[in-house]
Amino acid sequence: MLVRNGNLVHLELDPGVAAGGVRVEGLAGAPDGHEVLGCVAGAPDALVELGNAFLIDAVTITVPASVEVAAPLVVAHWHDADGAAGFPRTVVRLADGARASVVEVFASPDVAALVAPVTELQVADRADLAYMGLQVAGPRVWQLAYQASQVGRDATLRSFTLALGGDYARLRSDSRLVGQGGTAKLAAAYLGSGSQVHDFRTLQDHDAPRTTSDLVFKGAVKDSSRSVYTGLIRVRKGAVGTNAFQTNRNLVLSEDSRADSVPNLDIDENDVRCSHASAVGPIDEDQRYYLESRGVPPEEANRLIVLGFFDDLLQQAPVGGLHHHLRRAVAAKLGTRPLVAPPVVPA
Repeated sequence: MLVRNGNLVHLELDPGVAAGGVRVEGLAGAPDGHEVLGCVAGAPDALVELGNAFLIDAVTITVPASVEVAAPLVVAHWHDADGAAGFPRTVVRLADGARASVVEVFASPDVAALVAPVTELQVADRADLAYMGLQVAGPRVWQLAYQASQVGRDATLRSFTLALGGDYARLRSDSRLVGQGGTAKLAAAYLGSGSQVHDFRTLQDHDAPRTTSDLVFKGAVKDSSRSVYTGLIRVRKGAVGTNAFQTNRNLVLSEDSRADSVPNLDIDENDVRCSHASAVGPIDEDQRYYLESRGVPPEEANRLIVLGFFDDLLQQAPVGGLHHHLRRAVAAKLGTRPLVAPPVVPA
């Protein structure tokens, strides 16, 4: 699916997938039309209301019960209207026991624009959804994104976000576990340069017994860029046996850059296991010394360390085969080609 400035301009679905009952449609072609909007997001905030008011089209993906889609479904959002706002909308619904993967790309050239995408992910009982969001907007774009997910009984959501572009780029991610035994694995990597700001706000909302959420966000900032992470684990009354984990780690690569991390817990039940951790700091001097002592120039050593910092997370990307491409994108952002391991020098 290709969406340009909010208009669905191209849609192509493998005939074999379509024969299995998978539906991929624009808003006009969906049988339930506007009824699908807000199926997960719940009470909308001001930006969602603004998107509803100026909505041009939406992409709806529906996978019926017990159907497995082997290849990823790709939605590419391209915004090239200078001085304009865009409100992309994507709704993904997996029925009971379905399995699928979705890749959503947000990209633009160097235009001044406001882009406020809304993505809703509904994972029914025993379903399994792998979702990847790649944000490579132009350097003057303000992106205010909202991602809402709902995970049913014994269902699994694996979500990964890579944020590299934008002037100010914000993502609010609300993941609600509403069925017993549901699991949400949430990951993100972000790298800021120049005067960029990356702003992440997450909610892991446990509203059923024996649910699990595991969040790992990693970021790096250089030049005068800034990152902000604010996260909340909420365990509601009755959500006994909850396992919830929240980790945010940040590398500060220059004196003028800054990273803020604010993890939070809100627990209304006793029989739970919850933890949060955050770290902000520069590159480890021992790691840099190790590489430099083996002939790696200082600048190359720094880049290797940053790539290694992200690499374990990139390898866990839930859509197979994309690790190499993600690593190349991070390396390009660092201003270098992908690097190989330094030569081993005998002691």
